[in-house]
Amino acid sequence: MPSKFDPKKHHRRSIRLKRYDYTSAGAYFITIVTYQRECLFGEIADGEMILNDYGRVADEFWRAIPEHFENVELGAFVIMPNHIHGIIVITDVATQCVAPTVTITSPRGPKSRSIGAIVGSFKSAVSYRLNKQFNVTNIWQRNFYEHIICNETERNNIHLYIETNPINWRNDLENPINVKAK
Repeated sequence: MPSKFDPKKHHRRSIRLKRYDYTSAGAYFITIVTYQRECLFGEIADGEMILNDYGRVADEFWRAIPEHFENVELGAFVIMPNHIHGIIVITDVATQCVAPTVTITSPRGPKSRSIGAIVGSFKSAVSYRLNKQFNVTNIWQRNFYEHIICNETERNNIHLYIETNPINWRNDLENPINVKAK
């Protein structure tokens, strides 16, 4: 018999900054990890990421993000065997036209046009395509890591980290050989 929901035990704590508007213009460093760190997207050979069919789907949908979010530009990104690193830049706050007589209630889930909505849309699209085309499920770990990039020096350092990630795969914390059993 499944255990009943216990809010003290099953509470999901947000890792986002409280009171920060994730629709704000700026640059965000994003890391999305596959479920149980499974190497789904390809392999590293001679310091270079070789995408497989799943990896090519992830790459296609990552590159398509600006087509679905008009106020978004992509910075450096890399698809790794079991995770994705990328810089997403929100260029401005997109306008949303609503008739003045309409009452807007806050839906559950991420705010429209926020980093959470962008990443959620990407993860959903990749999951849908991989399931439909290859009958694959359980693609992603819940949630994602984000870091608000504060200045150009930090952005340059993150860009370099992303570009050199395949070369440093052996030491990468997401590499399954470096994850200690719990």
